[in-house]
Amino acid sequence: MDIVYTFGRAALIIALVIALTRANGLRSFSKMSSYDFAITVGKGSVLASTVMASSAKQFWTGMIAMAALFIVQGVISRIRHHSSQVETGVDNTPMFLMRDGEILNENLARGQITHDDLMGKLRKANVSRLSDVRAVILEATGDVSVMQGMETIDDALLRDVRQ
Repeated sequence: MDIVYTFGRAALIIALVIALTRANGLRSFSKMSSYDFAITVGKGSVLASTVMASSAKQFWTGMIAMAALFIVQGVISRIRHHSSQVETGVDNTPMFLMRDGEILNENLARGQITHDDLMGKLRKANVSRLSDVRAVILEATGDVSVMQGMETIDDALLRDVRQ
């Protein structure tokens, strides 16, 4: 009987997640900002707890918690869209780790990135010469972007990046 209840709980929570994702949009599971990532991890935890709930009360609490995470994310996203102060308060600021072939050791330390971490990201991006690197940016999400080539980078792509 437990297996039937587990399948039923899984089906209900997944149906809720699908409905809330449709209502909230694809950003629901994005990693566009640090708060998106945190909420996505939280959703995974709530999903697992809800499916494995040992009582009806725990199950319904999980369903409510899941809806609350979607609602909070949607509200923050909408407010952030209209308020640069909220955006600044919620989001991390991207930061240069390299600029025009030069490693910015102070920013590596600020971002808690080691020299070896940086070299690994450069290798992964198929960089063969440091002088070819136009910029390496530690993004607000924690991802690392590597921009290389001979062309100048459009200012619009770098306007929010901390020197």
